[in-house]
Amino acid sequence: MELEQLVQALIEPGIQAMGFRLVRVSYTGGNQPRLQIMAERRDGGNVSVGDCARISHSVSAVLDVEDPIAGAYALEVSSPGIDRPLVREEDFERYAGFEIKAQVGRSIDGRKRFRGRLKGIKDGMVSIEMENVTFELPYQDINKAKLLLTDDLIAASQGLEKQ
Repeated sequence: MELEQLVQALIEPGIQAMGFRLVRVSYTGGNQPRLQIMAERRDGGNVSVGDCARISHSVSAVLDVEDPIAGAYALEVSSPGIDRPLVREEDFERYAGFEIKAQVGRSIDGRKRFRGRLKGIKDGMVSIEMENVTFELPYQDINKAKLLLTDDLIAASQGLEKQ
């Protein structure tokens, strides 16, 4: 099992019990290793600095006991933000209609990078419209995807905050 998957399996139950959804676990090695935990509120509210601190304490306690990472590392807990990464299939459904950029592991129609309007996901295929052409990307081949900061996204996020 990959380190990020192991960490996710260890910390996700505690994060869910606190009312949050784990968005992503990312580990970067090197001279200054960093473990990045990204979480959002399950009720759709904004994540506060206090929320990040509570998650950090919970995650630290689990990782101190289980010790899946050798050596010292920095723990960073954050919310996904407005231009969030798209990680799960449900993210590609939830944010259909917004502009995204995506990168795939193998070439599709001669390209690996896509930037356009997310049309959604169906049967494991993510649809992105670019310059009036729709590309179908296999979900399992997407290495990275994220929302792009646009006026539409900002307006939609402000509407959610008022609810």
